[in-house]
Amino acid sequence: MGDSGQPLDEREVGAQLKGSDVFLSYSRDNQPRARQVLEALEASGISVWWDAMLEGGARFHEVTEFHLENAAAVIVLWSEISVASHWVHDEATRGRDRGVLIPVSIDGTLPPLGFRQFQWIDLSGWTGKAGDAQLEKLVEAVRAKRDGTATVIPPFLSAQTPAAASVNRRAAIVGGGVALAGLAGFAAWQTGLIGPHGSVGAKRVAVMPFDLIGELGEQSAILSGIATDIRGQLSRNPLLHVAAQTSSQALADSGMTARAICEELQVDYLLTGSVALQGERVNLNCELIEGQIDRTLLPITEAVPITTILALQSDIATRIVSELTEEADSGLNLQVGGTQNVAAYNAYLQGRELYVSGVNEASDRAALARFNEAIRIDPNYAAAYVSKSRVLSLMGNLYASPKERGPTYSAAEDAARNAIRIAPDFAEGYLELGYASVNGKLDMSSAREPYERAVELGAGQASVLSGFAVFKGRNGQFEEARAKIKTAIALDPLNASMYRFAGYIEYYAGEFEEALDWFQKALAMRENSSAHKLVGEALLALGRLPLARESFEKETRSVFKKTGLAIVDWLIGDRESAAQLYEELRAEQGNKSHYQYAQIQSQWGNLDEAIEELATAWNVKDSGLVQLRDDPLLTPIRGHPTFIEIIKKIGFA
Repeated sequence: MGDSGQPLDEREVGAQLKGSDVFLSYSRDNQPRARQVLEALEASGISVWWDAMLEGGARFHEVTEFHLENAAAVIVLWSEISVASHWVHDEATRGRDRGVLIPVSIDGTLPPLGFRQFQWIDLSGWTGKAGDAQLEKLVEAVRAKRDGTATVIPPFLSAQTPAAASVNRRAAIVGGGVALAGLAGFAAWQTGLIGPHGSVGAKRVAVMPFDLIGELGEQSAILSGIATDIRGQLSRNPLLHVAAQTSSQALADSGMTARAICEELQVDYLLTGSVALQGERVNLNCELIEGQIDRTLLPITEAVPITTILALQSDIATRIVSELTEEADSGLNLQVGGTQNVAAYNAYLQGRELYVSGVNEASDRAALARFNEAIRIDPNYAAAYVSKSRVLSLMGNLYASPKERGPTYSAAEDAARNAIRIAPDFAEGYLELGYASVNGKLDMSSAREPYERAVELGAGQASVLSGFAVFKGRNGQFEEARAKIKTAIALDPLNASMYRFAGYIEYYAGEFEEALDWFQKALAMRENSSAHKLVGEALLALGRLPLARESFEKETRSVFKKTGLAIVDWLIGDRESAAQLYEELRAEQGNKSHYQYAQIQSQWGNLDEAIEELATAWNVKDSGLVQLRDDPLLTPIRGHPTFIEIIKKIGFA
């Protein structure tokens, strides 16, 4: 893109140009797709500027810069081509620095490193027609930027198309815009919660994402991870109640004051900051704010070589602990599970970014490769082993054939055991070992000890508490499960997954109204790949068949959608439709979904067929069996000897 004509005087620019709602950044090779996006936005009443509007004689640089600086939103169309464009990178950087960036993928390509920490919208499946759900999300995002109503912009989340949403299953990630006022009803859950360990006088802290200033280049992953690692280290201290990452991230771009954020997250202190890279040195400025009076309690300014960034993170965490607890040494190793090797840390962060993005099997395998690289560089990096275990378990659940499932979960278990061997006090290692034992080996008994150890070591971490709560709920230990999920919600009040897990517990406890309430709250916060299935199941259990059918119709994952519809249609008397759905499901899923086949046959009243499918599910180690103990859909066969035998084999409490 070359310049032409004469420079415009600043007053002439102001007189001739008017800022648009949107500055559209794209690669010229993607212009046809860009035009579709532009026309769709304009049809929604949004004004758009793109470089095709440059008039003859207009100087590219001045006009482009004016619109880039004055647009309410900068939409960047990422594609396999545009990720290599310096022009697009520069425009995306400016949009990011101004806080108005809206990333969009038009072919399923991930935004490049440095831009994945923002919500991005996947238009790869958009056909160009109006009314598309993903297009509507883009329109809503622009209007929120334009009208100043963008209060919650959660990072690390793609607004997926249905196909992509089927693998966007990161349990700790919140999605969509959530109405903050709607959480006021949960104040009772938080009232009286003194600390995650029940310690009197525990200080409540939230660590906000640090602002990233200027060009970060290849170091973007390291610099983006500073706040995350500080938060993780602080959460290991029993004298602190630390808000989880998802909830802190959700308010990052809210425009709220420190005091308002503290009130929303039910914390007393807020850590905010900014980080920039100058050559090989990191310039970091952060402050610990006392939220109630909006006063800076501890200012921290550091300029250090990037090779010392890990030591800096630990130093900041230690200084905060000392400031808030008056203890220079808490007796804990805040860096447990970590590394001192910056190259290993960088590979780990790159893997974590790929994993959290959760696009498809290819991105998950790429994440696994980065975790393996981190382990190769530092064989004693426990956190990398934990992440390796996590992604392997995910792959065993989503992608592996029945023959591949066992070896994949065994590899996940081995990685978790390596993490425990290296860092015996690292809660996440035990959590992943428990998860792999349950879902891979269907062995509740062997998972019990690692889950107990995980919650003992990680009582201040929402992910550990929620995982433990679900495990207890599946074993019928509902009171203990409720207590732990209550604490997890207090630590992570803006994470839809926490409410979904609370719904699981009530559903298996037979409290279907309460389960429906939790599932609907989770759905209002984020429409994930099983949200409508869960609402549908609760409605089905309550006998509200028409509403259950509506919910199953909205489900994006075919296996859940067709299972629910096959059951509902049978119960309302449409046997032909139910039978057709069942046959379609078997043709699609083959040997992967015998647990769902058992659910359907059970609800149809074909008890012998249901038992046969359940026995097959056990033989192929179908991970759906983790729900078996109290699954309402299998109530008709609960007393059958085969059912009881499988319950004993799995080792439910």
